[in-house]
Amino acid sequence: MPSKSAVRSDQAPAPFAGAPYSQAIRVGDLVFVSGQIPLEPGASQLVGPGIAEQTERVFANLRAILEAAGSGLDRLVKTTVFLKDLADFAAMNEVYKKHAGDSPPARSTVQVAAIPAGALVEIEAIAHL
Repeated sequence: MPSKSAVRSDQAPAPFAGAPYSQAIRVGDLVFVSGQIPLEPGASQLVGPGIAEQTERVFANLRAILEAAGSGLDRLVKTTVFLKDLADFAAMNEVYKKHAGDSPPARSTVQVAAIPAGALVEIEAIAHL
């Protein structure tokens, strides 16, 4: 069984509220990125009030973590998008498709009752190296 190692980037926020999880875990040739919300590194306030700004920040966080692991957004194989309101789906999707590339990953999108810090969007991801 391949060993697992934690991935850490200072270019993405640390685990929210000191919670016991890693930004990502690398196992074999896969990287499992924890759900990212629209926080800048070291900040406690969400970026922008709108879904487009928040989704852009989430992708910046995902990119930083994946690059720290030796991967990138172009190597995404699966994402899960959590939206506070599915009415934001189209606007989130416009930003998402800019970052997903020509062969977008498999994806699930679900509406949830709440996201930490009152965020409108959270995205978790799996990528290969």
